Amino acid sequence: MKLAVVTDSTAYLSQEEIDKYDIKVVSIPVIIDGVTYREGVDITTEEFYEKLTTSSEFPTTSQPAVGVWLSLFDNLKAEGYDAALVINLASTISGTVSTVASLNDMVEDFEVYGYDSKITVRLMGHMVMKAAQMAQAGLDITEIIKTIDVLSTTVDECFIVDDLQNLVRGGRLSNASAFIGTMLKIKPLLTFDNETNHIVPFEKVRSMKKAMQRAETLFAEAKNQADYPLRAIVIQGNDEVTGKAWHDELQKKYPDMLIEYSYIGPVIGAHLGKGALVLAWLRDPDSL
Repeated sequence: MKLAVVTDSTAYLSQEEIDKYDIKVVSIPVIIDGVTYREGVDITTEEFYEKLTTSSEFPTTSQPAVGVWLSLFDNLKAEGYDAALVINLASTISGTVSTVASLNDMVEDFEVYGYDSKITVRLMGHMVMKAAQMAQAGLDITEIIKTIDVLSTTVDECFIVDDLQNLVRGGRLSNASAFIGTMLKIKPLLTFDNETNHIVPFEKVRSMKKAMQRAETLFAEAKNQADYPLRAIVIQGNDEVTGKAWHDELQKKYPDMLIEYSYIGPVIGAHLGKGALVLAWLRDPDSL
């Protein structure tokens, strides 16, 4: 079976990675002041944050149209593919996963395997690249899904959000009321809950510096407890100075492991707002 690996634009893969692993990417729409843009196609990350500064309304996001998916699957079939493994951002953020799953019977002689990554950003990107690498090697779909299931269980993250309003208004943050403390300069630490997979606040820290220190402590604890090698990622939302400095500092602390540097693009930025920082980690995909 010739298998295509597909994901959405919130994996934030580089063009080099997309080309190397022959990954198909579907853009998620983001709406700013009534205008719809396709992430990475009609709007860059830099343009998004510029518009965010002057927009009169909070940005929102939408799903790719059903026709976009069907057209992609038809094209893949014409290219000789028998099936597509579609790895999408968490179903607690978007309904894209369920939409894709509903399309399996709509393309004749073509199988669609929808997969809920239960996460997004570069963490999902690693699941996608691992799946694509295995597909290129000719491995069976069952083995591929089994492997990314394992990778998924090792994912953890600490989001530091500068302003909770986007998440609160979008209804994507559970139990937020007790953590809103903008006037007190409280920085909530957020994560995806392991049981519900919803974004939840789990601690509040006064000042960004202390929040970053707390995230580092949590990572160090996870590293000491893991019986496999970890890959860490510093992810920034329109704060390259702080993000790059944090990345460089962590790389010096952990010279024997790879600390990646990534970004929050328009779709996830619409939920998290400006100035968010993330320290995330997962099992090093190369160890699987």
